[in-house]
Amino acid sequence: MKNWIPFLLLLLALSSCKTRTTAQNDTDHKLDSINTTKDNGNPKDVNEPVKDKLTFYEHVLVPPKFEQIKIDSKVRVETGSYVPTLDATIYIENDTKVWMNLRALFINAARGIATPEGIKGQDKINKTYIDSDFDYLNNLLNVNFIDYKSLEKILLGRTFVKINDRQFNLTQNAQGFKMESSINQKIVTDEKNREYKIALQYDTNYDLLSVNLKDILSSDELDISYSDWNEYEGIRLPKNVKIIIKGSKSSQILMENTKFDFSRMETPYSVPSSYKKIEIK
Repeated sequence: MKNWIPFLLLLLALSSCKTRTTAQNDTDHKLDSINTTKDNGNPKDVNEPVKDKLTFYEHVLVPPKFEQIKIDSKVRVETGSYVPTLDATIYIENDTKVWMNLRALFINAARGIATPEGIKGQDKINKTYIDSDFDYLNNLLNVNFIDYKSLEKILLGRTFVKINDRQFNLTQNAQGFKMESSINQKIVTDEKNREYKIALQYDTNYDLLSVNLKDILSSDELDISYSDWNEYEGIRLPKNVKIIIKGSKSSQILMENTKFDFSRMETPYSVPSSYKKIEIK
């Protein structure tokens, strides 16, 4: 089976954590270059404590109100081997489901659906499918925060990791707001305990610009960055999403959201009896 197909079906669940098979050495959008500022004599460049923390948390933690959103997107994957540009249709029904259809060279290549119960996906080219709950994914990937809501938040550019005033430092400068963990965030699963440093950068208007998770005991690191935010029917959404996974190998995923639609649509999903079930590796 082509490894990139199930990976893309689980694109935003898997990208919110450390994987065992992919990574990236590209530093173009490394969080340090975005949120690290130097005192060059301009007081606006100095990180200062945020006085009105309540307003900040209200903006970054309160989810947008919507019933459904359809996103047309161009997806480019760089893993060291050739992967064609994919046309993706992503449909989100708030708190209910995320449905995704992927086309490669005008051919339906894969389809997936996530609900609060778990994630399902099928590779139409190789006639295989996956069926996983979130507990399985969390244990497989050594994290404990993947659930349905985190998947929705990653797609919509919202804060998908838990932040609070006791374990994070919040500062502000001319570029916006920076939140960094003051205490290593422990990730406890059935397999082992891990600790991460987490840093988030927000624009001056509270749009999420980047999230960085760094395993303190290894080279594993995740960067997710958002850009070209615009307002659509009262909801601010990012046009570009970049996911960089770093470790023993390299991978990055670029999503260019070309259209947002708020009408309801059908989301068919069924697995033919001839398809073979596979385990996620």
